[in-house]
Amino acid sequence: MTKEELKKQALDYHRLGRAGKIEVIPSKPTSSSSDLSLAYTPGVAEPCLEIAKDPNRAFDYTAKGNLVGVISNGSAVLGLGNIGPLAGKPVMEGKGVLFKKFADIDVFDIEINEPTVEGMVSTISAMEPTFGGINLEDIKAPECFEVETILREKMNIPVFHDDQHGTAIICAAGFLNAVELTGKKISEMKIVFNGAGAAAMSCARTLIHLGVTKENIFMCDSRGVITKDRWESLDKYKQAFANDTQLKTLADVMSGADAFLGLSVPKTVTQEMVKSMAKTPIIFAMANPTPEIFPDEVHEVRDDAIMATGRSDFPNQINNVLGFPFIFRGALDVRATTINDEMKLAAVRALAELAKEEVPEEVKLAYGNEEFSFGKNYLIPKPFDKRVLTRVAPAVAHAAIQSKVARAGIGDMEEYASYLESRLDTSGDFMKKLRDKLRSKNKNKNGPVKIAFTEGRNSRVLQAVKELRKKSFIEPILIGEPESIYAKMEKHGLEDLKDLQIITPKQHPRFQEFYRNHFEENKRNGVTISMAMDRMSRYTFFGATLAKYDEVDAVMSGPSLTYPECFKPMNRIVGTTDQRKAAGIYILTYKDRTLFLADCTAQISPTPEDLADIASSTSELYQNLMGKKPQVAFLSYSSFGSNLTARDQKRAAQITKEKYPEIMCDGEMQADVAINPNILENLFPFSDLKGAADVLIFPDLNSANISYKLLSQLSDCTTIGPILTPMKKNVNIFARTATISEMVNMTILTATIGE
Repeated sequence: MTKEELKKQALDYHRLGRAGKIEVIPSKPTSSSSDLSLAYTPGVAEPCLEIAKDPNRAFDYTAKGNLVGVISNGSAVLGLGNIGPLAGKPVMEGKGVLFKKFADIDVFDIEINEPTVEGMVSTISAMEPTFGGINLEDIKAPECFEVETILREKMNIPVFHDDQHGTAIICAAGFLNAVELTGKKISEMKIVFNGAGAAAMSCARTLIHLGVTKENIFMCDSRGVITKDRWESLDKYKQAFANDTQLKTLADVMSGADAFLGLSVPKTVTQEMVKSMAKTPIIFAMANPTPEIFPDEVHEVRDDAIMATGRSDFPNQINNVLGFPFIFRGALDVRATTINDEMKLAAVRALAELAKEEVPEEVKLAYGNEEFSFGKNYLIPKPFDKRVLTRVAPAVAHAAIQSKVARAGIGDMEEYASYLESRLDTSGDFMKKLRDKLRSKNKNKNGPVKIAFTEGRNSRVLQAVKELRKKSFIEPILIGEPESIYAKMEKHGLEDLKDLQIITPKQHPRFQEFYRNHFEENKRNGVTISMAMDRMSRYTFFGATLAKYDEVDAVMSGPSLTYPECFKPMNRIVGTTDQRKAAGIYILTYKDRTLFLADCTAQISPTPEDLADIASSTSELYQNLMGKKPQVAFLSYSSFGSNLTARDQKRAAQITKEKYPEIMCDGEMQADVAINPNILENLFPFSDLKGAADVLIFPDLNSANISYKLLSQLSDCTTIGPILTPMKKNVNIFARTATISEMVNMTILTATIGE
C-alpha cells in the first residue's frame, strides 16, 4: 500500500458514516415511558440520595467504576509532536476504542487547551467524581512527570501516564524474555538508552526494579551521553541517570553493550554500532514509525541479535495496547486508589510468562495463520490474544490487594479470570451461571464431570481441553491413538496434557461387549457383526457408546467432521427420550436478553406435532439452564390468523397447549411481535405471552438456520450451540468453525445439562 493509499483509507475510515470512532449508548432499557421515568426524573433521585449518604455507592449506581478519562493537551502526540488538543482528538478516540475492544472499559476522551502544569492539575483533579481512573496521554516531558506526580498525590483514583509506564511495561516484558534467551545475568548487562524522554526514563526505572544495575545504564539525549560532568545543565529527571563515565557519544557507549533500547528518533543507530555490541545483543529500536535501525539492517551484520520495534510489520512489536486496557481493568475491579510499582511489575511478569505458552489457533488466524512460538521472533504476546486480559488483569488486581491500595477484594482469582474472559462477549452472565451451577454440583457429588472428546488429536480440542482442565469441575478424557495425540501435543507445546486419560476404542476393556451389543440391537436393521465392530472402532460411535453405558458423563464430538458425521452416530447410539425426535438448539446471548432458537440443525420439515415436541424439549433445556420457565413463541409470517395459510404454526401452538399445558406459549406470530413486548401488548393484548418471548420455534430448518446465522453475524450477540435435545445422555457437537473459547463454552454447557 502506498503512502497516498494509506492516507485516503485512514481519512475515509474516520470520516465516512458516523464521524469519528466512538459513540455513547445506553446500557439500560429506554423503550418506554416507564423506562425513562427510572432513567431520569423522578426515579433518578433515589440513587442520587443513596450516593449523597455514601459516596462509595457511586460504584453501585453509576458507570464510574468502569469509566476512564483519556486526557491530553496534545503537546506530544504520537510522532507528530505538539499539534494541539483538537488535532490530537482522533488519537484519544482511538485510545477509547482500544480500552473498550480489549477490556470492556468505557472512556470519555477529554482534550484540554492547557499548556501549564498548574492548569492541567487543576482541570483534571476537578473531574475526579466522574471517573474510576485517569489515563494521561501525549503530554510532553517534563510536564508529564510533574502532572502525574501531583495528580497521584491529590486524587484517590488511579492516574497512569501511558506514554511512560505503558511503554515501560511492554518493553520490560519483552526484555525479560530476551535476557532469558541470551543466558546472561541481568545485573551484569550493559544497557544503552537512546532518548531521555518520559518513556525512556520509565523503561529505565522499570528495568532497575527487575534487576538491572543503575551504574550499567548509559542514557543518551540529543547532546550525547548523560554524564555527571554535565550535571549543571541537566534537569532533576536526567540527573537521576547521569553516569560517571568519560564516554561521550552513542557510538562510544554502544561498544560492548549487551542491549540497546531506542526511544528517540529514526536512523540514529548504524550497522557499525551494531557490530561493536557484545555477543547476542538485544536491540529494541522503538522509534515509530521509523525505528532507530531496521531489523534487516541489523541482521545483515549480526545473526545473533534479538530485535524488537514499535511496528506491527516486524516481529516483537512493543505495543502499549498489551498494557493499559488490562492494567486499568484489574485496577478498576478492585477499586484501586493508585497504580503502583507492584501492579506494574505484576503486569510485566504476567506478559512475559504468557509469551512462553502455546499460542491458540484463533490468534494465529488473526495474523494470517502465522506460526508463533517463544523465541527470538516471539518475545511478547499478540494484542489479539484474549488470554492477555485473563493473565494481566488478575495479576494487577492481586498486586493491588497485596500492596493494600485496593478498596475491594476478589475472592476467587480463577473465577475472576473466567469472568473476564466472558466479559468481552455478551455471554458473560449466562456462562457465569453455568460455572456456578457446576461448582455447586462438584460440592454435592464425588469428583468432576468426566467429558470425553472424540477428536483427541485435534489441535483446537487440545487447546480447549487445556483451558477446561484449569476448571476443577471438568475432567477431560481424550479418544484416539496415544502416539498420534502425543505427537500433536508436542507439536503445539501442550506436553503438560500428557497425563490425561486417553482411550483407544479397540484397547478398551469393554470394546467387545460394546460392538456385540450394537450388533444385537441392530442385526435386523442390516448391521452385521463385522459392521458393528467397524462402527465401534470409529471414535464418534465409540464416544457415544461410552456415554450410553455411563463410562463418561458427557461426550463432545467434532470439530473436524461434518455435522451429519457426528450427529448420526450419536442419534443412533444414544437416542432420544420419550420417542421424540432430536432437535438442535442455538442459544443467542445479548447484553439484555438470552434467546433459545429451535430447531436449527436436525429436523428439515417438522410437522405440527414435531414442533410441539421441539417446544417441549427446548423449554426443558431453558428451564434447566436458566432456572425459570420460558415464554415460547411459534414464529411465522403471520400473526394470530392475519394470513390463513400459516396453519402449521398455529396448529403447533394448539398441540403444545394441549399436550404440554405447563408451557406458556402462543402463536402463530411474527418475529417482531414475539420479541418486542410493546407491540405484543398494544396490538395483541389477548396473547397468552406476558412480555417478550424467551424461546423461538421456527416452522422449519431453513428459516431457523438462516435466522440464527444472520443474527450471529449482524447483531451484537454471542451464539452457543448447537445443543442436542432431548438426548438420553449428554452428547453434543462442536461446530466446524468453533473457536477455542466457543468450544470451552459448549463443553461447560454440556456438563451442566441435566444437573
